[in-house]
Parts: sequence; structure tokens; C-alpha cells
Amino acid sequence: MDYLETLNPAQREAVEHTDGPLLVLAGAGTGKTRVLTTRLAHILSLYKATPGEILSVTFTNKAAIEMRERVSNLMGGQPVEGWWLGTFHALAGRMLRQHADLVGLSSNYTIIDPDDSVRLVKQLMENANIDIKKTPPKLVRGLIDRWKDRGLTPDKVTAEEAGLVANGKAIQIYKNYQSRLQTLNACDFGDLLLHMIVIFQNPLHADILEQYHRRFRYIMVDEYQDTNVAQYLWLRLLAKKSQNICVVGDDDQSIYGWRGAEVENILRFEKDFEGAKIIRLEDNYRSTQNILTAADGVIANNSNRLGKTLKSTKGIGDKVIVHGLWDGASEARWVGEHIEQLQRQKISNKEIAVLVRAGFQMREFEERFMTLGLPYRVVGGPRFYERMEVRDALAYLRVTAQPHDDLALERVINTPKRGLGNTTIERLYAHARTLNISLSDAILQLCETDELKPKQRATLRTLMDDFQKWRDAIPSTPHAELADLILKESGYIGMWKADKSIESEGRLENLRELVSAMAEYESLPEFLEHVALVMDAQNNDTQDKITIMTFHGAKGLEFDCVFLTGWEEGLFPSQRTLDENGQNGLEEERRLAYVGITRAREKAMITHAANRRTYGNWVNNIPSRFIGELPEDVIETSSDVQARSNHWDSSGHKPAPRTFIQTQETANGFALGGRVQHGTFGYGKIINIDGNKLDIVFDRAGRKRVLENFVEAV
Repeated sequence: MDYLETLNPAQREAVEHTDGPLLVLAGAGTGKTRVLTTRLAHILSLYKATPGEILSVTFTNKAAIEMRERVSNLMGGQPVEGWWLGTFHALAGRMLRQHADLVGLSSNYTIIDPDDSVRLVKQLMENANIDIKKTPPKLVRGLIDRWKDRGLTPDKVTAEEAGLVANGKAIQIYKNYQSRLQTLNACDFGDLLLHMIVIFQNPLHADILEQYHRRFRYIMVDEYQDTNVAQYLWLRLLAKKSQNICVVGDDDQSIYGWRGAEVENILRFEKDFEGAKIIRLEDNYRSTQNILTAADGVIANNSNRLGKTLKSTKGIGDKVIVHGLWDGASEARWVGEHIEQLQRQKISNKEIAVLVRAGFQMREFEERFMTLGLPYRVVGGPRFYERMEVRDALAYLRVTAQPHDDLALERVINTPKRGLGNTTIERLYAHARTLNISLSDAILQLCETDELKPKQRATLRTLMDDFQKWRDAIPSTPHAELADLILKESGYIGMWKADKSIESEGRLENLRELVSAMAEYESLPEFLEHVALVMDAQNNDTQDKITIMTFHGAKGLEFDCVFLTGWEEGLFPSQRTLDENGQNGLEEERRLAYVGITRAREKAMITHAANRRTYGNWVNNIPSRFIGELPEDVIETSSDVQARSNHWDSSGHKPAPRTFIQTQETANGFALGGRVQHGTFGYGKIINIDGNKLDIVFDRAGRKRVLENFVEAV
């Protein structure tokens, strides 16, 4: 069997151990996919099972397709038909089609999408006289999803778990929701697993579970650390008889707790399956040893893990760089400069990644890369200024600055909802076209007649009055403060605060970052002009682009060079995660750091900033505790910021805030006492330096604080 000869001893042991429960603890870059596919091919080659007698579960359709192709190649290219290979939902759905009648459905049931699900919940809440403004339907629907992820039917949800959501009626809404789905002969994605668990657990249907026990002689599961409770229950029920279950995963890479994943599932595998064998894959084929030692040093501080030590097959390699910067702009400049160095070393852009903990961090890097002409792509979402919430906010600012910007006004006229339907907006446009005037002028005219309903007139009049009020404030109000005021008074910030979806907090962070960005420009028109130029920048057609993405989005990927940015307390680890989940949240954040470091093959560079502007205010930061957990012999530290030494102590207690000593010179060479020229304020002398911000006494304009890129040395 030639395919066995390419495996290392641990991989081969995992492939050849075909019978009984097996946990393959596969560290990052240790070849877990090879083990899974080779093991599946091995079982087929030994005729221990036919394809239809193996249940192979993946987390994505892409992974299922890849596995199918690789197994076929291992078996000489012959097609492998009739097997049960796919995602949890796809496989459970396939089962449910055969047994739908046992849960009150017919086999031609439909699967509703999330939007339809929210609409159904909204109808049920309105029928129950629940104020959907105080309790958004998305919140209740999210609660129902979490219950389903935990395998809980309405009768198993306790009043304590439901709390006071929806006036204490959340459980009843859940019951009505399930009843309504049954009437519609429909289910949502969570039902696919939940219905099969209900069938398997019902003693009256013991023959159904027995049928699957006879069918599946072997069960194999990828990414087991990411399973939720419902997935875990489904697998345990199916593997109960044969015990021939092999799960592959890495407890150190469980980073999806926020969407229901339970790291405990992999940690208790030995207890769930008596006599289970654990095989650790520790030979890493991706990263150099210094990178692996750095990652191991961080993750070793987690107590909730099975433990393993990664060994590189690629040698020692470069040390991990840890570099401190003054602020986010300095961080982006430093990363940009180092990428240009990497390019001179003939490292292609597609082998470089910049990882961020939060989406709002991306803006600084995007703008710097555009300034330098570095081609980039944002993975996992649109570029900063293309994000929906940012474009909405910019539309408000554009109308404030220029009242006849019809496209911007149309975008926000009913955002947030103001009760203005498409018919009303079409009438406004028709009037504007007839008289060849702007949409704003058309609205002002129609507010003085009876062509619109009184409520619509009042709404539009209020909106126009607000825009005029904000417009009048432009000369006297700093533009960043004005933007903050507009987003609040328009109800736009409130709209996202009321939204209880997972994405809402990220959208609010992006809005805060937008306001922060404005402070770097002299005026609102100047900022809007900058954004227009950024949006107009054409993408380089080449596919050789730098990747900007979040730590979460990077899981499963690898690059030659990785910049791991924003390693500061409160940002990484995330303060919100710590507040909500305590020690468990800290351990998941640490696993996220481990995932980030192990994305790098050759070079890993960690950065942290002493200051970040948050919602228009400068916040002083201390380096992340994770930096203090990196083994000193594998890292190389440097800083553009002089600081008093201050570390986290061994017990993990937070020290007093680090005090940074002000620099005497900026990164671009401006020094205290130096003479400079500003395009607006003329000539002056630098009297204070605050990162990339200069306090200057101008000969004619007096003292001003400006950004260093707006002045020239003379």
C-alpha cells in the first residue's frame, strides 16, 4: 500500500488504527487532512466497509469536495460512489427526508432562510403583543438558534434560561415558531439536526437508530473542536453501538465559542468513549521552530487543554519580531515599510497577510497600502469604505455638506426606517424630474402642499430640518464631533445598538473608526474628497495581493509572512469577550493568538500600539498579556516608543497602566524646535510631539495641533 509510505509514524498509526474510538489530536500544520483522507481510503482498500457504510462529516462543502477528490486519487482515480460524505446539516437533512413524518413533516419539506425565519418570529411576537422595538425579532430568533444548537426543544428550555426576554414569553414564542413551521411543512437549519436527535432519542423509534447503527460501520469527523452540543449529541447517538468513531481536531484551535462551538466536546472524548485511543500529530510541516515555540509558549498558559508540543520539520528559522509603535497610523506605516522590504526580497504579495482582531483596524492598513500603491484584498468582507454602515454614514455626511447630493439622500432617506415606502420616494423623484430640481428641493416643496400624507410630510420636514441644522453647525463644530452628532441624532447609531445580531457590534466599531479617521483631516469637505479618491482607486488586476483579514478568518490558511497586529489589552484579548465569558473567554482569545501565530510559515511579526483613537478619543494602551507569554529566547523585541518596563505578573493580574515617555522626534524626522511650513497656517516652530501629531506655534496663526504629513521641514 504505497499511500502508507508517505506518512510519518504518528500519521500512519492513526490511519491503521481502524477499529474502536480514536481521537487524532492534530496540531496546526501537521497534516490532518492527509490522515483523514488516507484513513478513509485505507478502510475502503481493506474492504472493511463499502462507501455507503462510512459516515464522514466535514464542516464545509468545500472540505467535503476536497476529501472526495483526494480519496479517489488515492484509490487510483476510480470514482467513489454511494458514500455519506458532507456537512452536519447536509447529512442530517438527508436522513430527515426519509423520516420527516415522525416529526410532523412530509418528505418534501422546505428549508427557510434566516430572513424568512426572522419575519416569522416577528409575526408571532406581534400576535403576542410584544413590542418589537424593545425586543427585536432578531434577538429572539438568535435565542432560538442557540437553544437548537444545544439540542433543546421548547419543552426542555427552562424559565431560568429564557429569562425575561420578550416579556418572559420567549419559550412560548419558540413553541409557536415550531408549530408554525410544522404547519408550513418547513424547518430551519437548526431543525435538521434537532429533529433527527428527537427521533433517535425517542424509544418508540428505536428501530430507526438501530437502522443507522447497522448502516454505518465507521464514522469520521473533521474539526471536532468546533462542534456544538447538537452536533455532539447526533454523533454520540450514531456511534453508540459500533464505537468505531474517529474524530480529528485540535483543542488549541477552538475559536468559535461565540457561535456555539464547545471545546469541552473534544476534551471529554475519552470519557464519552471508553477505551478511546489518543494519537497526537506533532510534526509540523508548515512553520519554523521559532514560530511554533512562540505559539506553544502562549497556549501553554491555558489550563483547559489536552496538551501537545509541535516540532518543526523546517529548522529553527527567524525569531518572531515583537514591535511597539506609538499609534495605529505608525503601526500601519511600519507594516507597509516592512512589506516593501519583503517585496525587495522577492516575496510575493499573496504570501503576505495582515491579521487584525477587529474589523475597524483594517482602515489604517487599507489607506496606507493605497498610499504606497500596494495591491491588497480584504478577505471575509468588503473593504472599509465599502461596508454598508460606513457608506450609510458617509451618505449622511455628503448630504450635510452638499444638500443636492440626490444619490446620498436616497440611500439614507429611510435608514433607519421612517415609514417612507418606495411609492413615496418615487413620487419625490417624479416631482424632482418634472421641475428639474434636486431631490432635497423637491422634498421641501412637497412639504408645503397636500400631495403627501400628513405623517410623511412631518417625517420629511423633520429630516430636512435636521440636515439644515447640521449644515449650519459646520463652521463652528469640529467635523469629527459633528459626524458623531449626526449619527446619533439621525437614529443611525441607535438602530445598530438595538440590533442584536452578531454583526452589530462590529458595525458600531466601524462607525467609531470612521469618526476617528475624520479627525486626521482639516475639514469635512477635505475628508469626503479623500474618501472619494479612495473609492475611485482601481484595483490592480493582478491576483498577487496582500491579504488583510481577521484572526478568525485566517483559520485554515497559511502564508510565508504574517503581521499580527493590535496586541494590546482590551483589543486582544478583547475586553468584551473577557467581560462576557471570564476565564473561558480569555482561554478562547489565547487560542485565537495560537491560531494567528501558526498561520506563518517563515516570518511572524507582532505589533502593538501605545495609543489608539477610539470614537474620537485617544486611549492609552498596555501591551497584551499574550506578549508576556512569548518565550524570550524565540522573540526579538523593538519599539518606536520608549516605555517604562511593565509586565503582567505570573498570576495574570493587570498592572498599573504603562506610562509612555514622549518621543523627541517623529518617525519621519520632525524634531522639537524644528521649523516647518503648513499649507494653510504658514511657517512655525515645533514645540511638542505627540506621535504623528505636532504642536506648532505658527508665526501668524498662533499655536495649532496638526498631523505631520501636512507640514514640510524648512
